[in-house]
Amino acid sequence: MATNERLKEYWRRNLRLMLGLLAVWALVGFGFSMLFADALNAIYLGGFPLGFWFAQQGSIYVFVVLIFIYVWRMQKLDREFDVHE
Repeated sequence: MATNERLKEYWRRNLRLMLGLLAVWALVGFGFSMLFADALNAIYLGGFPLGFWFAQQGSIYVFVVLIFIYVWRMQKLDREFDVHE
């Protein structure tokens, strides 16, 4: 594969990864904590309604986990395309 084509494929896969992770974050941060909060409040986690938990804690935890997933997947992608440090 030509160098230019490899770089385009690298960035295409990088953007697809970022958009996927951002979609998960938006679903958790906006969807679970606001849109679906009433339905989730029927479930309790640690004595608090699940909708409240996602609004206060869950979206932050998911965001931190998504950062680690991004780093792990980008290291794999960098090695695959031989652009690692």
